Amino acid sequence: MALKGCFIWGCPKAPQFGFASFQPASSKLSVNLRYDLEKCREWECSFGVLAQGTLTGVESSGAGDGVCVQKNESTGCHQDVNMLPKPLTASEFSFSRDVSNVRVAYQGAPGSYSEDAALKAYPKCETVPCDDFEAVFKAVELCLVDKAVLPIECSFSGSIHRNYDLLLSNRLHIVGEVQLQIKYCLLGLVGVKIEELKGVMSHPQALAQCEMMLRDLGVVKIGANDTTAAAAKEVASKGVSDTGAIASSRAANIYGLDILAEDIQDDDNITRFWILAREPIIPGTDRPYKTSIVFNLEGGPGVLFKALGAFALRNIKLLKIESRPMKQRPLRVVDYSNEGSAKSFDYLFYIDFEASMADPRAQYALENLQEYARFIRVLGCYLMDRTL
Repeated sequence: MALKGCFIWGCPKAPQFGFASFQPASSKLSVNLRYDLEKCREWECSFGVLAQGTLTGVESSGAGDGVCVQKNESTGCHQDVNMLPKPLTASEFSFSRDVSNVRVAYQGAPGSYSEDAALKAYPKCETVPCDDFEAVFKAVELCLVDKAVLPIECSFSGSIHRNYDLLLSNRLHIVGEVQLQIKYCLLGLVGVKIEELKGVMSHPQALAQCEMMLRDLGVVKIGANDTTAAAAKEVASKGVSDTGAIASSRAANIYGLDILAEDIQDDDNITRFWILAREPIIPGTDRPYKTSIVFNLEGGPGVLFKALGAFALRNIKLLKIESRPMKQRPLRVVDYSNEGSAKSFDYLFYIDFEASMADPRAQYALENLQEYARFIRVLGCYLMDRTL
Protein backbone atom coordinates (compact mmCIF):
# COMPACT_ATOMS: atom_id res chain seq x y z
CA MET A 1 0.00 0.00 0.00
CA ALA A 2 1.42 3.39 -0.97
CA LEU A 3 2.34 5.68 1.91
CA LYS A 4 0.93 9.19 1.90
CA GLY A 5 2.15 12.46 3.35
CA CYS A 6 5.29 13.38 5.24
CA PHE A 7 7.73 10.57 5.85
CA ILE A 8 9.14 10.86 9.34
CA TRP A 9 11.53 8.58 11.14
CA GLY A 10 9.88 7.62 14.43
CA CYS A 11 12.66 7.13 16.94
CA PRO A 12 13.98 8.96 20.01
CA LYS A 13 16.79 11.44 20.13
CA ALA A 14 20.34 10.48 21.02
CA PRO A 15 22.12 13.69 22.08
CA GLN A 16 25.55 12.07 22.12
CA PHE A 17 25.40 11.68 18.35
CA GLY A 18 23.86 15.05 17.59
CA PHE A 19 20.86 13.45 15.85
CA ALA A 20 18.30 10.70 16.30
CA SER A 21 19.31 7.33 17.73
CA PHE A 22 20.00 4.15 15.82
CA GLN A 23 17.68 1.19 15.39
CA PRO A 24 18.61 -2.42 14.68
CA ALA A 25 19.11 -3.05 10.98
CA SER A 26 16.58 -5.86 11.05
CA SER A 27 13.73 -3.67 12.30
CA LYS A 28 11.16 -2.10 9.98
CA LEU A 29 10.83 1.61 9.43
CA SER A 30 8.39 3.37 11.71
CA VAL A 31 6.24 5.90 9.83
CA ASN A 32 4.23 8.82 11.14
CA LEU A 33 2.13 10.50 8.48
CA ARG A 34 1.06 13.62 10.37
CA TYR A 35 2.27 17.00 9.11
CA ASP A 36 3.62 17.99 12.49
CA LEU A 37 6.69 20.22 12.66
CA GLU A 38 7.65 18.81 16.02
CA LYS A 39 7.66 15.32 14.56
CA CYS A 40 9.59 16.49 11.50
CA ARG A 41 12.54 17.00 13.82
CA GLU A 42 12.68 13.21 14.00
CA TRP A 43 13.54 12.86 10.32
CA GLU A 44 17.16 12.37 11.12
CA CYS A 45 17.13 8.73 12.20
CA SER A 46 19.76 6.07 11.83
CA PHE A 47 19.81 2.31 11.64
CA GLY A 48 22.38 -0.09 13.09
CA VAL A 49 24.83 0.76 15.87
CA LEU A 50 27.98 2.87 15.85
CA ALA A 51 30.39 3.13 18.73
CA GLN A 52 29.68 6.06 21.01
CA GLY A 53 31.89 9.02 20.12
CA THR A 54 32.04 8.22 16.42
CA LEU A 55 30.05 11.36 15.69
CA THR A 56 30.30 14.31 18.04
CA GLY A 57 28.78 17.76 18.00
CA VAL A 58 30.64 21.04 18.13
CA GLU A 59 31.44 21.85 21.74
CA SER A 60 29.92 24.90 23.39
CA SER A 61 32.15 27.89 23.88
CA GLY A 62 32.28 30.77 26.31
CA ALA A 63 30.24 33.94 26.09
CA GLY A 64 31.39 36.89 24.06
CA ASP A 65 30.31 39.82 21.93
CA GLY A 66 28.78 38.77 18.64
CA VAL A 67 27.28 42.12 17.59
CA CYS A 68 27.33 42.81 13.84
CA VAL A 69 26.54 45.99 11.94
CA GLN A 70 24.03 45.86 9.07
CA LYS A 71 25.05 47.30 5.73
CA ASN A 72 23.67 50.56 4.35
CA GLU A 73 20.29 49.68 2.83
CA SER A 74 20.06 52.82 0.69
CA THR A 75 23.36 52.40 -1.15
CA GLY A 76 23.91 48.67 -0.76
CA CYS A 77 27.54 49.23 0.24
CA HIS A 78 29.67 50.34 3.17
CA GLN A 79 31.34 53.74 3.09
CA ASP A 80 33.95 52.98 5.74
CA VAL A 81 35.89 49.70 5.82
CA ASN A 82 36.21 50.00 9.60
CA MET A 83 32.40 50.04 9.93
CA LEU A 84 31.95 46.67 8.22
CA PRO A 85 30.46 43.83 10.28
CA LYS A 86 33.06 42.08 12.38
CA PRO A 87 33.11 38.36 11.50
CA LEU A 88 31.77 36.12 14.24
CA THR A 89 34.09 33.52 15.68
CA ALA A 90 33.22 30.21 17.31
CA SER A 91 34.02 31.68 20.78
CA GLU A 92 31.86 34.81 20.56
CA PHE A 93 28.36 33.43 21.07
CA SER A 94 26.34 34.08 24.17
CA PHE A 95 22.55 34.34 23.94
CA SER A 96 19.65 34.09 21.49
CA ARG A 97 18.15 37.10 19.77
CA ASP A 98 14.57 37.67 18.77
CA VAL A 99 14.60 39.54 15.45
CA SER A 100 11.87 40.16 12.92
CA ASN A 101 14.00 40.03 9.76
CA VAL A 102 15.63 36.89 8.40
CA ARG A 103 19.28 36.80 9.44
CA VAL A 104 21.58 34.60 7.38
CA ALA A 105 25.08 33.61 8.44
CA TYR A 106 27.90 32.96 5.98
CA GLN A 107 31.65 32.43 6.15
CA GLY A 108 33.90 35.26 5.07
CA ALA A 109 33.95 39.04 4.77
CA PRO A 110 31.18 41.25 3.33
CA GLY A 111 31.30 41.09 -0.45
CA SER A 112 32.21 37.40 -0.57
CA TYR A 113 30.49 35.01 -2.94
CA SER A 114 28.88 33.23 0.02
CA GLU A 115 27.15 36.50 0.88
CA ASP A 116 26.05 36.74 -2.77
CA ALA A 117 24.49 33.29 -2.39
CA ALA A 118 22.70 34.36 0.80
CA LEU A 119 21.27 37.42 -0.97
CA LYS A 120 20.16 35.30 -3.91
CA ALA A 121 18.25 33.01 -1.55
CA TYR A 122 16.88 35.81 0.64
CA PRO A 123 17.16 39.16 -1.20
CA LYS A 124 15.99 41.24 1.78
CA CYS A 125 17.85 39.36 4.49
CA GLU A 126 20.37 40.71 6.97
CA THR A 127 23.65 38.95 6.27
CA VAL A 128 25.95 38.05 9.17
CA PRO A 129 29.62 37.32 8.41
CA CYS A 130 31.36 34.60 10.41
CA ASP A 131 35.02 33.89 10.90
CA ASP A 132 34.91 30.21 9.88
CA PHE A 133 32.54 27.37 9.00
CA GLU A 134 32.30 26.21 12.62
CA ALA A 135 31.11 29.67 13.67
CA VAL A 136 28.40 29.56 10.99
CA PHE A 137 26.98 26.34 12.43
CA LYS A 138 27.08 27.71 15.97
CA ALA A 139 25.35 30.93 14.97
CA VAL A 140 22.34 28.94 13.73
CA GLU A 141 22.31 26.41 16.57
CA LEU A 142 22.36 29.15 19.22
CA CYS A 143 19.59 31.14 17.47
CA LEU A 144 21.82 34.14 16.70
CA VAL A 145 20.68 33.82 13.09
CA ASP A 146 17.79 32.09 11.33
CA LYS A 147 19.61 30.41 8.46
CA ALA A 148 23.10 29.67 7.17
CA VAL A 149 24.48 29.49 3.65
CA LEU A 150 27.55 27.31 3.14
CA PRO A 151 29.37 26.20 -0.05
CA ILE A 152 29.29 22.43 -0.58
CA GLU A 153 30.75 21.92 -4.05
CA CYS A 154 32.00 23.80 -7.09
CA SER A 155 32.63 22.80 -10.67
CA PHE A 156 36.32 23.78 -10.42
CA SER A 157 37.57 21.97 -7.31
CA GLY A 158 34.76 19.59 -6.33
CA SER A 159 33.29 19.06 -2.87
CA ILE A 160 34.04 21.06 0.28
CA HIS A 161 34.54 18.10 2.58
CA ARG A 162 34.83 20.13 5.76
CA ASN A 163 31.17 21.13 5.49
CA TYR A 164 30.10 17.51 4.96
CA ASP A 165 31.86 16.61 8.21
CA LEU A 166 30.36 19.54 10.11
CA LEU A 167 26.84 18.77 8.96
CA LEU A 168 27.15 15.20 10.20
CA SER A 169 28.36 16.27 13.64
CA ASN A 170 25.70 18.98 14.12
CA ARG A 171 21.91 19.07 14.40
CA LEU A 172 21.11 21.39 11.49
CA HIS A 173 18.93 20.43 8.51
CA ILE A 174 19.35 21.23 4.83
CA VAL A 175 16.30 23.31 3.85
CA GLY A 176 17.40 24.61 0.45
CA GLU A 177 20.18 25.05 -2.07
CA VAL A 178 21.59 27.91 -4.12
CA GLN A 179 23.53 27.65 -7.37
CA LEU A 180 25.76 30.63 -8.11
CA GLN A 181 27.85 31.38 -11.17
CA ILE A 182 31.16 32.76 -9.96
CA LYS A 183 32.40 35.72 -12.02
CA TYR A 184 35.79 37.07 -11.00
CA CYS A 185 36.86 40.69 -11.42
CA LEU A 186 40.29 42.29 -11.19
CA LEU A 187 40.11 45.18 -8.73
CA GLY A 188 42.51 48.02 -7.97
CA LEU A 189 42.66 51.34 -6.17
CA VAL A 190 40.81 54.24 -7.75
CA GLY A 191 42.74 55.67 -10.67
CA VAL A 192 45.18 52.75 -10.98
CA LYS A 193 45.62 51.28 -14.46
CA ILE A 194 45.88 47.53 -15.03
CA GLU A 195 49.40 47.79 -16.49
CA GLU A 196 50.63 49.40 -13.25
CA LEU A 197 49.95 46.28 -11.22
CA LYS A 198 52.91 44.22 -10.03
CA GLY A 199 51.03 41.81 -7.81
CA VAL A 200 47.50 40.44 -7.44
CA MET A 201 46.06 39.13 -4.16
CA SER A 202 43.19 36.67 -3.68
CA HIS A 203 42.19 33.28 -2.34
CA PRO A 204 44.48 30.58 -3.85
CA GLN A 205 41.53 28.96 -5.61
CA ALA A 206 40.59 32.25 -7.30
CA LEU A 207 44.19 32.78 -8.39
CA ALA A 208 44.24 29.28 -9.89
CA GLN A 209 41.00 29.91 -11.79
CA CYS A 210 42.39 33.11 -13.33
CA GLU A 211 45.79 31.66 -14.26
CA MET A 212 45.74 32.66 -17.94
CA MET A 213 45.05 36.36 -17.34
CA LEU A 214 47.58 36.59 -14.51
CA ARG A 215 50.23 34.95 -16.68
CA ASP A 216 49.58 37.44 -19.48
CA LEU A 217 49.88 40.35 -17.05
CA GLY A 218 53.14 38.97 -15.64
CA VAL A 219 52.18 39.81 -12.06
CA VAL A 220 53.12 38.10 -8.80
CA LYS A 221 50.33 35.99 -7.29
CA ILE A 222 49.74 36.71 -3.60
CA GLY A 223 47.67 34.12 -1.76
CA ALA A 224 45.18 35.21 0.90
CA ASN A 225 44.13 32.79 3.62
CA ASP A 226 40.56 34.05 3.76
CA THR A 227 37.99 34.81 1.04
CA THR A 228 38.34 36.89 -2.11
CA ALA A 229 36.45 39.71 -0.36
CA ALA A 230 39.06 39.74 2.41
CA ALA A 231 41.74 40.27 -0.26
CA ALA A 232 39.78 43.21 -1.69
CA LYS A 233 39.43 44.65 1.81
CA GLU A 234 43.19 44.37 2.42
CA VAL A 235 44.07 46.08 -0.85
CA ALA A 236 41.68 48.92 -0.02
CA SER A 237 42.87 49.32 3.57
CA LYS A 238 46.61 49.24 2.78
CA GLY A 239 46.28 51.56 -0.20
CA VAL A 240 49.13 49.99 -2.19
CA SER A 241 48.62 51.13 -5.78
CA ASP A 242 50.67 48.39 -7.46
CA THR A 243 48.66 45.53 -5.88
CA GLY A 244 45.27 44.41 -7.16
CA ALA A 245 42.72 41.88 -5.93
CA ILE A 246 40.51 39.26 -7.52
CA ALA A 247 37.00 39.41 -6.09
CA SER A 248 33.38 40.13 -7.01
CA SER A 249 31.98 43.31 -8.51
CA ARG A 250 29.97 43.82 -5.32
CA ALA A 251 33.19 43.69 -3.30
CA ALA A 252 34.51 46.53 -5.47
CA ASN A 253 31.49 48.66 -4.52
CA ILE A 254 31.78 47.80 -0.83
CA TYR A 255 35.49 48.59 -0.52
CA GLY A 256 35.64 51.49 -2.97
CA LEU A 257 37.83 49.83 -5.60
CA ASP A 258 37.82 50.19 -9.37
CA ILE A 259 36.99 47.22 -11.61
CA LEU A 260 39.97 46.89 -13.96
CA ALA A 261 38.72 43.75 -15.77
CA GLU A 262 35.61 41.55 -15.60
CA ASP A 263 34.93 37.84 -16.20
CA ILE A 264 38.61 37.00 -15.93
CA GLN A 265 38.17 33.31 -14.97
CA ASP A 266 39.64 30.70 -17.32
CA ASP A 267 36.49 28.52 -17.28
CA ASP A 268 32.96 28.76 -15.97
CA ASN A 269 32.68 28.04 -12.26
CA ILE A 270 29.33 27.10 -10.72
CA THR A 271 29.26 26.78 -6.94
CA ARG A 272 26.44 25.07 -5.05
CA PHE A 273 25.51 26.20 -1.54
CA TRP A 274 23.38 24.56 1.12
CA ILE A 275 20.85 26.56 3.13
CA LEU A 276 20.79 25.24 6.71
CA ALA A 277 18.26 25.76 9.50
CA ARG A 278 17.38 24.40 12.92
CA GLU A 279 14.10 22.87 11.69
CA PRO A 280 13.46 20.79 8.54
CA ILE A 281 10.87 21.88 6.01
CA ILE A 282 7.78 19.82 5.28
CA PRO A 283 8.21 18.63 1.68
CA GLY A 284 5.56 18.36 -0.99
CA THR A 285 5.33 16.78 -4.41
CA ASP A 286 4.20 19.81 -6.39
CA ARG A 287 7.70 20.95 -7.39
CA PRO A 288 11.11 19.29 -7.95
CA TYR A 289 12.60 18.26 -4.62
CA LYS A 290 16.02 16.91 -3.75
CA THR A 291 16.81 14.70 -0.77
CA SER A 292 20.27 14.34 0.78
CA ILE A 293 21.16 11.32 2.92
CA VAL A 294 24.25 9.73 4.46
CA PHE A 295 24.67 6.05 5.26
CA ASN A 296 27.21 3.39 6.13
CA LEU A 297 26.99 -0.11 4.61
CA GLU A 298 27.42 -3.61 5.91
CA GLY A 299 30.43 -5.51 4.57
CA GLY A 300 30.30 -7.96 1.68
CA PRO A 301 30.64 -8.14 -2.10
CA GLY A 302 28.30 -6.04 -4.20
CA VAL A 303 26.71 -4.27 -1.23
CA LEU A 304 27.13 -0.78 -2.71
CA PHE A 305 25.65 -2.00 -6.01
CA LYS A 306 22.64 -3.40 -4.15
CA ALA A 307 22.25 -0.23 -2.10
CA LEU A 308 22.19 2.00 -5.17
CA GLY A 309 19.83 -0.44 -6.82
CA ALA A 310 17.18 0.54 -4.25
CA PHE A 311 16.89 3.84 -6.13
CA ALA A 312 17.29 2.48 -9.67
CA LEU A 313 14.50 -0.06 -9.15
CA ARG A 314 12.12 2.81 -8.34
CA ASN A 315 13.26 5.06 -11.18
CA ILE A 316 14.77 7.62 -8.78
CA LYS A 317 17.54 9.71 -10.30
CA LEU A 318 20.77 9.89 -8.30
CA LEU A 319 22.29 13.38 -8.62
CA LYS A 320 25.48 12.97 -6.58
CA ILE A 321 27.37 10.34 -4.62
CA GLU A 322 30.28 11.16 -2.31
CA SER A 323 32.28 8.75 -0.16
CA ARG A 324 34.24 9.77 2.94
CA PRO A 325 36.29 7.50 5.23
CA MET A 326 34.87 7.39 8.76
CA LYS A 327 37.26 9.51 10.80
CA GLN A 328 36.90 7.87 14.21
CA ARG A 329 36.79 4.34 12.84
CA PRO A 330 38.43 4.42 9.38
CA LEU A 331 39.39 0.74 9.08
CA ARG A 332 37.23 -2.37 8.85
CA VAL A 333 38.48 -5.95 9.20
CA VAL A 334 37.99 -7.88 5.98
CA ASP A 335 38.27 -11.67 5.68
CA TYR A 336 40.01 -12.79 2.49
CA SER A 337 39.57 -16.49 3.44
CA ASN A 338 42.84 -18.27 2.54
CA GLU A 339 44.80 -15.01 2.69
CA GLY A 340 43.73 -14.27 6.25
CA SER A 341 42.33 -11.04 7.67
CA ALA A 342 43.09 -7.58 6.34
CA LYS A 343 41.84 -4.06 6.97
CA SER A 344 40.25 -1.65 4.53
CA PHE A 345 38.64 1.77 4.76
CA ASP A 346 35.15 2.00 6.21
CA TYR A 347 33.17 4.64 4.35
CA LEU A 348 30.28 7.02 4.78
CA PHE A 349 28.29 7.52 1.58
CA TYR A 350 26.56 10.82 0.90
CA ILE A 351 23.87 10.73 -1.77
CA ASP A 352 21.62 13.36 -3.32
CA PHE A 353 18.60 12.02 -5.20
CA GLU A 354 15.79 13.71 -7.10
CA ALA A 355 12.65 12.89 -5.12
CA SER A 356 10.66 14.26 -2.22
CA MET A 357 10.36 12.41 1.07
CA ALA A 358 6.60 12.80 0.58
CA ASP A 359 6.94 10.55 -2.49
CA PRO A 360 6.24 6.86 -1.69
CA ARG A 361 9.08 5.88 -4.05
CA ALA A 362 11.60 7.60 -1.78
CA GLN A 363 10.08 6.01 1.31
CA TYR A 364 10.25 2.51 -0.15
CA ALA A 365 13.79 3.14 -1.47
CA LEU A 366 15.04 3.99 2.01
CA GLU A 367 13.27 0.98 3.48
CA ASN A 368 15.03 -1.14 0.85
CA LEU A 369 18.36 0.57 1.60
CA GLN A 370 17.92 -0.30 5.26
CA GLU A 371 18.51 -3.97 4.40
CA TYR A 372 22.15 -3.22 3.51
CA ALA A 373 22.91 -0.19 5.73
CA ARG A 374 24.33 -0.06 9.23
CA PHE A 375 22.76 3.38 9.61
CA ILE A 376 20.96 5.99 7.51
CA ARG A 377 20.48 9.67 8.21
CA VAL A 378 18.28 12.03 6.18
CA LEU A 379 20.17 15.33 6.04
CA GLY A 380 17.36 17.25 4.40
CA CYS A 381 14.65 17.36 1.75
CA TYR A 382 14.43 20.67 -0.11
CA LEU A 383 13.48 22.43 -3.33
CA MET A 384 16.00 22.20 -6.14
CA ASP A 385 17.58 25.42 -7.45
CA ARG A 386 17.63 25.38 -11.25
CA THR A 387 18.55 29.04 -11.76
CA LEU A 388 21.85 30.78 -12.34
